[in-house]
Amino acid sequence: MPATATLPSTLALCVGFAVALSGCAAESGPSQAELDAEATRERAAAGVAAVHARTVNEAREQRLQRLQKPDGWLSLVGLHWLQPGQSFVGSGATKGVRLAVGPEELGLITLDGDRVRFRPSPGAGLTFDGQPGGTGTRELVTDADGGTPTVVGFNRGDASFVVIRRGDRFGLRVRDALAPTRTAFPGLDYFDIDADFRFDARFEAHPPGQTLNIVNVLGIEEPMSNPGAVVFEKDGVEYRLEAVDEGDGRLFLIFADRTSGHESYAAARFLYAERPSEGATTVVDFNLAYNPPCAFTEFSTCPLPPASNRLDLRIEAGEKKPRKPAST
Repeated sequence: MPATATLPSTLALCVGFAVALSGCAAESGPSQAELDAEATRERAAAGVAAVHARTVNEAREQRLQRLQKPDGWLSLVGLHWLQPGQSFVGSGATKGVRLAVGPEELGLITLDGDRVRFRPSPGAGLTFDGQPGGTGTRELVTDADGGTPTVVGFNRGDASFVVIRRGDRFGLRVRDALAPTRTAFPGLDYFDIDADFRFDARFEAHPPGQTLNIVNVLGIEEPMSNPGAVVFEKDGVEYRLEAVDEGDGRLFLIFADRTSGHESYAAARFLYAERPSEGATTVVDFNLAYNPPCAFTEFSTCPLPPASNRLDLRIEAGEKKPRKPAST
């Protein structure tokens, strides 16, 4: 009798165990359709990542090519501020504007109010915007005159100068294609490409005509067009960058962050974004952030970030601080 009584219980136990096993088997993994869908999503994500990486790498290569041009930022060898009146320009020890390169005397420069004129010296072999200059006096276009500044070439085209204006000051910016800063340039370093630092940022437009005072490395403050700000979110925190317009309609972002002075250049980094309509979004991709010219040369006049653009965030993307030349 006891043995007979235990048979239904044993059978029930076995049946229950089998049902449990079948249930476990049913819940042990996703279906084939789900696996296929996940694989499709992964392939799509990998494709997007590959396109992003290719775009960033192409932009970095173009950046390097621009930087290393014969008349790029790496070729700067001098910045000479002009005094009102007349000064002789050349490498000679007695010249009022003494250059680090070129013949002893290039010519006579005159600063008269907002006008800058130049008279070449005989035999200096100068060109103006690539054309032989002769010896007659001519007015020089500055970088603040709304067009391309006049390029005065010498040393058979290897060297040149242009006139720049910063506030009320005028200066000669001198370039030499044979400068060691260019010929021995050690290259650029970057953070790894990281899609988490590519944002669809909201554009908040300002009233037309609004400006933002930007200070440069010389301590000169100048108003720049401030069309609006971009707003993005990282790890649940909202961040905001004021944008300025250099005249081409794009949003120019001058920023510093928690990597500044550590992994990245201390003063600032630069980034551009397309200007959308009010309330729309634009892509702010910090993988494209790059160093200003003053990271490579003391002869530039880079703008510095406004207080609003000093982010309490580590932007571990974009260009790192410059390498030291091999000789140092």
